[in-house]
Amino acid sequence: MKSKKVLVAATVLLAFSAVAVPLAFACGTQSENKTSAEAAAVQVQAREKSGKKPARADASKSPSKPATETVSSATDQNGYSIVISGGYDTDLQDHGRPIALIAAALGVKPEVFRQAFSGVTPAGAGSSGPTSEQAQSNKAALMKVLAPYGITNERLDEVSNYYRYNGVKGEVWKRTPAALATTTKDGVVTGVTIKHAGSGYSSAPTIKITGPNGEITAIATIAYTTDFKTNGSIASIEIK
Repeated sequence: MKSKKVLVAATVLLAFSAVAVPLAFACGTQSENKTSAEAAAVQVQAREKSGKKPARADASKSPSKPATETVSSATDQNGYSIVISGGYDTDLQDHGRPIALIAAALGVKPEVFRQAFSGVTPAGAGSSGPTSEQAQSNKAALMKVLAPYGITNERLDEVSNYYRYNGVKGEVWKRTPAALATTTKDGVVTGVTIKHAGSGYSSAPTIKITGPNGEITAIATIAYTTDFKTNGSIASIEIK
């Protein structure tokens, strides 16, 4: 009887482990023996090798919509309501990760950063994560592509950690909404002033300005830099 109880307990434990590990990959959870950048690579590669990846498309045509949108709304000194929405779309091939921001922070083009993931081998389903040898191999694969661009292990980890988030829990990567104000002449909006450029925009947000004379749509241009504080910030605004 005792041996049967042990067998049942072991069966239950194995069943739980088989579910827990895939969930860990989906949520971006990492084990203690993985570096932050290497864990990010594992997360993407695990999805790609599962055979359940979405069709790839150009970001400008078919962007991936984040589960949580950020909307900022305010009324400026001229009495105009300014609503800034969206601005966090990502390319479908990036599985929701803000590659435009990550690549810019590292000082490389998005395609270079994507190439760095191609040499990463994720831990198999049912395991507790990559072994020390696998972790070292994955990090070496990443750095093989990124090192020639002057990127160090420390910078790669710093950037990966900064933009890490758990989408399953409704989290988003670090972002600061922009703040705008209108400039007017004789009661007519002639321009938009950037009071705070914000940061963390992975695409151009939608800007709608509403006042006595109706609604105005403005187009934002986004700047990508190596500085977290200005990466993904609004560089200019043009009234449509």
